[in-house]
Amino acid sequence: MDPHILVSLFHIFAVVPFFLYVAFNREAVSAYIYTALLVLGLGIGVYHGYKALRRYQIQSPYLWVNLIHVLYVSPLLIYIGYNEKSTPRPAYELLAMIAFAALGYHLYSLVLNINSIQDHHD
Repeated sequence: MDPHILVSLFHIFAVVPFFLYVAFNREAVSAYIYTALLVLGLGIGVYHGYKALRRYQIQSPYLWVNLIHVLYVSPLLIYIGYNEKSTPRPAYELLAMIAFAALGYHLYSLVLNINSIQDHHD
């Protein structure tokens, strides 16, 4: 299967529901969820930071994807994970906004990838 389709499906069925669960349940989530957010935020920062450097070196037009993860997603996850139950409401609302943006982007990407595959088989 095309790796872009797998990335979209992962974001649609794993990342978005997880982010929305945290955003809507806020302080009611279990303590281990905050630890998971902190570790996930650090991992995303390292992975996408590395990918951003590589894409910058080759002048990739997709550098922006990694920069969004490094500049917005990773710091927000680290912030929520670190502050745990004392995280202010706007941080959870930003997390919901990122989740909905990811849902829209990855649904759109999925449709384009599926259409591209169908066009190649016709």
